[in-house]
Amino acid sequence: MARLSQYKMARMYSRKKGKSGSNLIVTDKVREWVKYNSEETIKLILKFAKAGKQCSEIGMILRDQYGIPSVKEVCKKTINKILKENKITPELPDALANLIKREVMILKHLEKNHKDQTAKRGLNLTESKIRRLAKYYKKTGVLPKDWKYNKEQAKLMIG
Repeated sequence: MARLSQYKMARMYSRKKGKSGSNLIVTDKVREWVKYNSEETIKLILKFAKAGKQCSEIGMILRDQYGIPSVKEVCKKTINKILKENKITPELPDALANLIKREVMILKHLEKNHKDQTAKRGLNLTESKIRRLAKYYKKTGVLPKDWKYNKEQAKLMIG
């Protein structure tokens, strides 16, 4: 009998198989070279969130400029949870906002390059990802049930 690990699922659109990426080291204690405690880290997170940064951008800034490898390790909470507790959550989740930005960029490209079939396919894939993600966020209560996606509004929002 063959083991299930031999048969890996293919990716959704590229037909590639396998998984890649790095794994974080799981530790319970804060590393000794981290200079910031949880209160200072939370203040930094709130400062960057009020400046309009996304959660992923905040995490990269804290990692690269302040030497905080993992906010969850220091504060015992994720950046998203900290923002929710302080009521500074953005109106759109980061993943959805990034997909909408990508779609607006593809639409701008297609205005200049009408015959770019690869970009048209990318637009279709991005639209379907937006629809699926919006459906998930409506189901989990992150977005209101009556939220609708409109390309024209997205162009105005993202610009």
